[in-house]
This record gives sequence, structure tokens and C-alpha cells, in this order.
Amino acid sequence: MAQDRQGYLLRILTDEWVQQVKTLKKYYSGVLRRWEIGTPILFLKKTSEGDSIIGYGITSKVEMLWEMTPEEEDYCKENGWRCALSFQPLVWFPNPIPLRNTFLAQDKRKGSFLHGALLSEAQVDELLDLAEEYSGQG
Repeated sequence: MAQDRQGYLLRILTDEWVQQVKTLKKYYSGVLRRWEIGTPILFLKKTSEGDSIIGYGITSKVEMLWEMTPEEEDYCKENGWRCALSFQPLVWFPNPIPLRNTFLAQDKRKGSFLHGALLSEAQVDELLDLAEEYSGQG
């Protein structure tokens, strides 16, 4: 039987950090999870519609602080980040998906409490299918 490919939600707080992830194809995380190559990560950001899923990536590399260049390690320490996740592919949705339009609307966790939340393979698939529907709008 195939292993369940679970995923995670990660929030991006600022437009500057969204741009950093887009440019570097890398997300610096302060939360530690069982990050593995091939893990789907869905990105959340507050939009005019409330918290929304703005894109996703599949992890292609996981770096801990001691594996980084001294400059990158210092940058992470300054911001309280513990690791870096690189992505291939990295996909940004043309139309963000408001969480209130997903099964996550029923989740008791809101806002920052969703940061690092675990998703089942079925939940990841459902959200990515919804993203395809949203990308057809416009």
C-alpha cells in the first residue's frame, strides 16, 4: 500500500516574504515538523477575503541551520527561523482561495494557529482541486 502523502499549511505574514519565497523558491520556517522531500506545503496569507490559500509547493530540499551558509544562518536566527524548505515545483494561484470557502472554515484553529497544521493526503487533494476551479475564474 502506498504511503499517505500528508501536507502542511504555512502562513506567510508579509508581501515582502511572499516575494522572497517566489524569488528564492525557499520558505524559512520557525516551526519544526517532519519535513521531508516530496511533502506538499500550502501557503496561507491574509487577503481582503480573510486568510486565503495563495499557492503551494512540493519540498525538494530541507536545510537545518547548521547546513546553511553563515550569512543565511545569521538571517534565520535574526528572524527566529529554524530551517529552510526549498520547493520544486512552486505554484502561485491567480485567485487565492478564501479559507471560509473550504473545509478549513469548520476548523477551530484560526489565523496563526493554522501555521504548521497537518493536512491528510485527501485534504491536500481537495484543496488543490479547489484551486483548479478558482483558477478558471477571473
